[in-house]
Amino acid sequence: MKLGLASELLMGNLDAKRDWGHARDYVKAMWLMLQQDQADDYVVATGRTVTVRDMCRIAFAHVGMDYQDFVKVDPAFMRPAEVDVLLGDASKAREKLGWTAETSLEDMIKEMVEADLARHRARQR
Repeated sequence: MKLGLASELLMGNLDAKRDWGHARDYVKAMWLMLQQDQADDYVVATGRTVTVRDMCRIAFAHVGMDYQDFVKVDPAFMRPAEVDVLLGDASKAREKLGWTAETSLEDMIKEMVEADLARHRARQR
């Protein structure tokens, strides 16, 4: 939308809350798990929930746009068995592995937006 390639973003439940995290942080957690002498189960999560709406707001604001002008709810994207809140407790990973998420949600979103812009700009050349 910033580059004029689309006029709207169709989404499902904007009020769903999720514990969003960066793959780079999660891969580090997996690596730490593999370094342990004994296999165990861990929850890898940030411990912070944010709505899909807030994700959109942050992403659009990063490029100087208002998400409300572009994001539309489409019933086709509503999940029939929606889980309202997904929030992980990574205290065991923190205690046993010394792991915590290092990338903030805002930085992750900015990185995602910048990567998409770079990819689309490269295609336009």
